[in-house]
Amino acid sequence: MRLISWNVNGLRATLKKGFEDTFWALDADMFCLQETKMQEGQIALDLPGYAQYWDSAERKGYAGTAVFTRRAPISARKGIGVDIHDTEGRCTTLEFEEFYLVCVYTPNSQDGLRRLTYRMSWEDNFRDYLIGLDRKKPVIVCGDLNVAHEEIDIARPQNNRMNAGFTDEERGKMTELLAAGFTDSFRYLYPDTRGAYAWWSFRANARANNVGWRIDYFLVSDRLRDRIKKAFICPEIELSDHCPVGLDIDL
Repeated sequence: MRLISWNVNGLRATLKKGFEDTFWALDADMFCLQETKMQEGQIALDLPGYAQYWDSAERKGYAGTAVFTRRAPISARKGIGVDIHDTEGRCTTLEFEEFYLVCVYTPNSQDGLRRLTYRMSWEDNFRDYLIGLDRKKPVIVCGDLNVAHEEIDIARPQNNRMNAGFTDEERGKMTELLAAGFTDSFRYLYPDTRGAYAWWSFRANARANNVGWRIDYFLVSDRLRDRIKKAFICPEIELSDHCPVGLDIDL
């Protein structure tokens, strides 16, 4: 089974750049999007063979997640069950017979870390949500987690220390999440690989120079990690400031 996750930074904009051609070329069983920046139904997105599940923010043009799947889920859920978080369209969960699929767009702590306190609340609530799901059946979590976990996951760690996405607090919460029973699929297969990034700033030719961050992930319940066949990043796909990341897993 192949899964793709991609922060499209505005699906309507990405559609004009060739999203549908890329979608079909990647040929995923499940395709998870973050930062759709739209309400369901604002566009006519025709993807034959795929059911569509959306969690859109109440605020127009902001955040948003969606999952397009070839396999029919048992159930679908928006949000994580915490009112303070569930107006921003940050989480779409599909339940299948063998596992839960969670597509997430983690809040950014923003310039000056003005939203870091809120981010810490989100992290604790989201971790509790995943642990609750994991008690029932294994979980696959994917999306833009807005954190480069280790120095190997960012091109210039010293320059970015304590900037949003690379604070000790955010990195510590990622460590807590993994310790709660989850595996970073890419690092599981490639623990020492450097230069593997999925987001680049639009500034200073960052992408051309591969001055990037790995903030897009596939995490799996620890008991699924031996089923991981491939974890990959697609930097050649340049329709967004993020590129797609993928997971092949035997379920």
